[in-house]
Amino acid sequence: MPATAPRATTRTPYLLATALFLSYACWSVQRHRQLRTSGYDLGIFEQAVRGYAGLGAPVSTIKAPGFNLLGDHFHPILAVLAPFYRLAPSPITLLIAQAALIAASSIPITRLATRLAGRLAGVSAGLAYGLSWGLQSAIDFDFHEVAFAVPLLAFGLTALLERRFAAAAAWTLPLITVKEDLPATVAVIGLLVALRGRRRLGAAMILVAVGAGLLIVGVLLPALNPGHVYAYAGSTAPDGQNPLQRLFLPAVKLRTLLELAAPTLFLSLRSPLLLAAVPTLAWRFWSTNPSYWGTGFQYSAVLMPIVFVAFLDALPTIGTGRPARTACVAALAATILIPAPIRGLPDHWRVSPRAQQAKLALTRIPDGAHVAADNRLAPQLTARRTVYLFPAYPQPDVRPEWVAVTTPPDTSMAALVTMTAALDRLPAYGYREALRTNDVIIFHRQ
Repeated sequence: MPATAPRATTRTPYLLATALFLSYACWSVQRHRQLRTSGYDLGIFEQAVRGYAGLGAPVSTIKAPGFNLLGDHFHPILAVLAPFYRLAPSPITLLIAQAALIAASSIPITRLATRLAGRLAGVSAGLAYGLSWGLQSAIDFDFHEVAFAVPLLAFGLTALLERRFAAAAAWTLPLITVKEDLPATVAVIGLLVALRGRRRLGAAMILVAVGAGLLIVGVLLPALNPGHVYAYAGSTAPDGQNPLQRLFLPAVKLRTLLELAAPTLFLSLRSPLLLAAVPTLAWRFWSTNPSYWGTGFQYSAVLMPIVFVAFLDALPTIGTGRPARTACVAALAATILIPAPIRGLPDHWRVSPRAQQAKLALTRIPDGAHVAADNRLAPQLTARRTVYLFPAYPQPDVRPEWVAVTTPPDTSMAALVTMTAALDRLPAYGYREALRTNDVIIFHRQ
């Protein structure tokens, strides 16, 4: 028995990660099967990965005809998914990859908590992290490139906490290829490395991160963008508002901060590692886009590994042994009490007959065809067809052979009046109704 106990403890992080992966994957795939995914963003990212898989550029026609997605956000790391997509060309490949990446990020956190306070603490901390609202929100909303950042941060920050500085640098420097805002996070981690004694390595990380960030935002993104600008610069421009008010008001921003710290019983606030969350929070709260301020979508996923590793860093301040174990169990309880999107999993196993009928109707559109589809139907078509977003298309100079829309009209990306007007224009563009069901209308251009 004593000989097997260490082995069981060693397996625990991987068993927990496997359970999280299965839960994440089942949830994501079922959402897609029930037509609850969207062109913005699953369809867009599938088109990008499909471009890489074809040894081409990550072009997304959902954004615009010929639009290179590297001119929108800088995420060349998506090319890693290309071999998997060639084997299984489907949006489900992206959803499963995201589930695997985020689940894997629980391994170093569970392992470190186990080393600090025992197996019960490890399981509790790993579950609290895996069930945290930031990760659940990401899983519940399509696929995003930040899925790569989550394990890189988890492995990198735990390595930093264990004073494995070279490993910390090796894990965190690839964040530069995930999204253009993450070089700032790498720079802060470099500062933490320097403050913990490896000044040269930390300084090198800061220089690389700052240089890469300036190159990406100032040169690469504008060069690849059709308008030759960084598309999101406008939301960060000064507006004459008091800087403190702009950063912390309206109150939804303070609520986000509260919900970030609450799952860790506010112990994460004791750790300097929490500084790594500052760049992400700063650009989100400074932006004029309200979508960035709250707890929805994928924006908080990168904050979860930072907050929970900071929590583990602060555990010794309350004592070892029983106090630390109690804190980890309490963190799990606090995580469960905070509202999160993944609830009632058994309710989502059965695909509704209406979703099945809609998917069957879409088979009327042949493989290889060009089709304008609304936001709800687009990701059901992107694997085998060239998809544009309805109602932006068709236009006089871009008229796909087919148009597919839901009925009643999907208004997630356009107002009802806009959708109705676009439908009314279809006969003038040469489209005739080819198929109508209770949920889908398909038009074909003669």
